[in-house]
Amino acid sequence: MTDSHAPAPERTDFIRNIVREDLASGKHTHIKTRFPPEPNGYLHLGHVRAIHTDFGIASEFGGDCNLRFDDTNPAKEDPEYVEAIQDDVHWLGYEWHDLRHASDYFGVLYLAGEKLIRDGKAFVCDLNAEEVRATRGTLTEPGTASPYRERSVEENLDLFRRMRAGEFPDGARTLRAKIDMASPNMNLRDPALYRIKHVEHQNTGDAWPIYPMYDYAHSLSDAIEGITHSLCTLEFEDHRPLYDWAVDNVKLHEHPELLAPLVEKGLPMEAAKPRQIEFSRLNLDYTVMSKRKLMALVNEGLVDGWDDPRMPTLQGIRRRGYTPDALKLFVSRLGLSKQNSTIDYTVLENTLREDLDGRAERRMAVLNPLKFVLTNLPEDHRETLTFSNHPKDESMGSREIGFSNVLWIDADDFVEEPPKGWKRLVPGGEVRLRGAGIVRCDEVIKDDAGHIVELRGWLDPESRPGMEGANRKIKGTIHWVDAATGIPTEFRLYDRLFTVPNPDDDSEGKTYRDYLNPESRGVVHGYVEAAAATAAPETRFQFERTGYFVADRRDHTSSRPVFNRAVTLRDTWMQKEG
Repeated sequence: MTDSHAPAPERTDFIRNIVREDLASGKHTHIKTRFPPEPNGYLHLGHVRAIHTDFGIASEFGGDCNLRFDDTNPAKEDPEYVEAIQDDVHWLGYEWHDLRHASDYFGVLYLAGEKLIRDGKAFVCDLNAEEVRATRGTLTEPGTASPYRERSVEENLDLFRRMRAGEFPDGARTLRAKIDMASPNMNLRDPALYRIKHVEHQNTGDAWPIYPMYDYAHSLSDAIEGITHSLCTLEFEDHRPLYDWAVDNVKLHEHPELLAPLVEKGLPMEAAKPRQIEFSRLNLDYTVMSKRKLMALVNEGLVDGWDDPRMPTLQGIRRRGYTPDALKLFVSRLGLSKQNSTIDYTVLENTLREDLDGRAERRMAVLNPLKFVLTNLPEDHRETLTFSNHPKDESMGSREIGFSNVLWIDADDFVEEPPKGWKRLVPGGEVRLRGAGIVRCDEVIKDDAGHIVELRGWLDPESRPGMEGANRKIKGTIHWVDAATGIPTEFRLYDRLFTVPNPDDDSEGKTYRDYLNPESRGVVHGYVEAAAATAAPETRFQFERTGYFVADRRDHTSSRPVFNRAVTLRDTWMQKEG
């Protein structure tokens, strides 16, 4: 017998082990992490692992986590993305310690650039981007030093200050680190630290005609904020030597004078030497998570915006009906590793089913309606039935459902010539109406084209709820919605956006656009019971025998309900593929 009050087992992975060792050794007395998105697009499922890791580890060890926007490329950034990212982090249930921007530190980063020049570790280079590429060398051959590498400190300071003053056009000059043009790590071959861009910034306006490069700004921003563990994905592993070079050579913690711009702004500062640690990205099959490709899908009208429920963006997956708990459970179970892998999409879907099974109240909805008239009930028959909201959780209470002589049933629950093993409704056959009684189909009404438009039948008066006849053995049970009180509803049926596991595979001369699933979005119109229609947007239900749905975040109202299918009750995709 297990002790239900026993503490949860201590989570163990290579990052948490490092943090534990650093605390135990006294290297750090307080853990500080940061989540540092670039505001050049919307967050997607791949970011959930990073968010959960950055915020989760800080919380587990009693530390803090900042949200910092690495806003060093204003040409591609937008306040829309900033707002959405903050919304996503809050939706996932996290609170940041400080909200920061790399642009908060532009003054510090500039002074650090001057320091590197004075120390003989940076120079102003006049080569253009194409010329720099030509001198970088290859993985097997060293690069060629810039002809401007040996400029004097005085000339470099003068040129850098004139760059800052806006004297030169875009691309005319860069500030480059002076490291090692023969390094086997291409990132250390005198990388650019600053470039000229006369672009207005969302936070600093036109105050800066030069902007720091990502690696430089990111490492020093971590140092400025006193970040102890800088957690990032594996593609930054080769950038770590440059990260460490910038931190080690600027030495912010030894040069408080460089932090003067922060003092003027009244920003707290905890300059320290951070440690970068990399972990694997979260990749899913049937998905693309490149910001560039997601941007193209939106801009080319191939999806209905960043929050299209087929998109892997957090705004989209939220609108689809996923819960924060399901996403966090998903990444927790995957854990952290140094090995990149691709996760089966069904793992994500099954996690959502597991989460919603316990939390989603039950309702009835008919997506493919067929009228069923109970002829042995009077036309004005009206009654109210009581249904539990959840079959496994009495604490969720109950609801009232109207019942009359005219019902909507799902057309898929009736056939005139049943296949072998059919347990639902047929002419002359009986079926149990969920919670209402046993009915028989007596008559099939068709239109001039031969389409079935109505069924007429009989309700066994001895089979009503609570009666002895209700226990009569009947093979099939179907759901229904009362025609008198049911509400006309739009159902949006979403499926995977791509038809192949790896839409990024271009080996056959195709692109991800060629693999878009034409059946990834369907719209049908049917009915829901009133207790579903009146739900607030983002309320999730299991529509019995149909799937898990959510009231659309944007379009749902009680008078015009709109429900998005979050996930089917079982893996219909695998059945379809098989």
